[in-house]
Amino acid sequence: MRHVRAFFFSLLVIGLCAIVAGNFGPGAAARAASSAPGAADDDLTAGLKTFTSIYRLVEENAADKVNPDKAIYKGAVAGMLRTLDPHSSFFDPKDFQQLREDQRGSYYGVGMTIQPKDNRIVVVAPFTGSPSYKAGIRPGDVILEVNDKRTDGMTTAEVADLLKGHKGTPVQVVISREGVDKPITFNLIRGEIPRYTVQNAFWLKPGIAYVDVESFNENTSHELEDAFKKLGESNIKGLVLDLRSNPGGLLNEGVAVAGRFLKRGQTVVSHRGRTSPEKPYTASNGSSTRDYPIVVMVDRYSASAAEIVAGALQDHDRAYIFGDNTFGKGLVQTVFPLSENTGLALTTAKYYTPSGRLIQRDYGSGSFYEYYFNRKDGVQKDTTDVKMTDSGRAVYGGNGIQPDEKFDLKYNKFQIEVLRRSAFRDYIPKFFAGRDTRLAKDWNPDQEMMADFHQFLLKNGAKFTEAEFAENQEWLKVQLKREALITAAGLDESLRYGIETDPAVLKAEELMPKAKELLDSQKKQMVQLDKRSRRD
Repeated sequence: MRHVRAFFFSLLVIGLCAIVAGNFGPGAAARAASSAPGAADDDLTAGLKTFTSIYRLVEENAADKVNPDKAIYKGAVAGMLRTLDPHSSFFDPKDFQQLREDQRGSYYGVGMTIQPKDNRIVVVAPFTGSPSYKAGIRPGDVILEVNDKRTDGMTTAEVADLLKGHKGTPVQVVISREGVDKPITFNLIRGEIPRYTVQNAFWLKPGIAYVDVESFNENTSHELEDAFKKLGESNIKGLVLDLRSNPGGLLNEGVAVAGRFLKRGQTVVSHRGRTSPEKPYTASNGSSTRDYPIVVMVDRYSASAAEIVAGALQDHDRAYIFGDNTFGKGLVQTVFPLSENTGLALTTAKYYTPSGRLIQRDYGSGSFYEYYFNRKDGVQKDTTDVKMTDSGRAVYGGNGIQPDEKFDLKYNKFQIEVLRRSAFRDYIPKFFAGRDTRLAKDWNPDQEMMADFHQFLLKNGAKFTEAEFAENQEWLKVQLKREALITAAGLDESLRYGIETDPAVLKAEELMPKAKELLDSQKKQMVQLDKRSRRD
């Protein structure tokens, strides 16, 4: 599922590392502006007059009627913010509501992910335990109608809005299914759909725990505590903390997550801006008893608060960082609620890791599109920003968090061809058409299924040789089983199987001795520093 999460990551505003500034409403902002003396006021007044004149000319003479909201919010305001940085943004009412849902970690609806395919809206997966899951909606089902409204020509967002609503209200969904002649009608009751940010926490093997933090919302630190309680943290001998494809989120939650693995009082991160003094954030919930080794997994889609966690644990030599260079977002946005249920996320500060690194990537030498989507491989170290970890290891700023050990999973030509076509997702509904969806616990794809999938690929125009298909048999079986488990056992079981068979996770598990070596070195360093301070 990692490549799927990476895809959705590219659709998000990457890593809004936000301080929710509820105390900075529009009134406060207006008062601050009106009280500023001097030439700035004159420049602002002149600029507003020019804008008003231009807007009036456009409104009176444009070939098409001007939509004020679109012209001002999507045009003028968005254009102004683009002159600042890639992360300052304006939220219209719909976007602002979505932001709050993401931060709260829940919404009301039927609980499933959907995506467009061939001008139709298709179910990717119902969430385990959700109304759609309990009703029997499956991956691959095509949504034809929602409450008697045809979905033809609708976007994914438009259909999602139809599925959402107040808790306890009914919604009727009509779907078509592979192997079923007539449409199927589901009468669902909307419920609260939690968005768990700590969705996977289990034992990879005795003593080695795996925890996946997918983002940082208002509940993340509490979810993490619950996960460790269920695991029994006293039994952990090593932890794989997976922050891959984590786009970030709330700053205070990132601080809380990093802080629980540090000693109380250690710095997690600090930030400072043009109008704000330096503000350090320290570990308030740290503990010296949590002394097991940690391997932190990151990739190029780990951003913002995820980078704060990785950077703090790396600078304090508390964890061994494994994977790819992270995204490189070192800017902090303050969210200002405005009138009409809108909001402004404005970059107000830059944040620095405990060693003093600014990990923000350059965004001034190219377009914002290139900044987000065209990051070059093999990012070089910024030798002008060199800092030291607690034990004296060199770390670098400027280009995200650089791992202690690199790992970049490479797909071969055949695998790329199959994944590009979403072949597994398209095949499984056909496989289950007319079949019982229940599978034995030890089920694995057999040769009959492999031969059928081979024909499916050919029928759908996939280009490959027989040798390539044979060489990738084991990989194909893993991917087919992972996709089949969504229908047969639920999304949670599929995710767990995907993690247990992930080559990067298996490699991270092997690196636990290196993490322990780093931790032992850090402990010795702390003892020496303590002795030195006592002598002084």
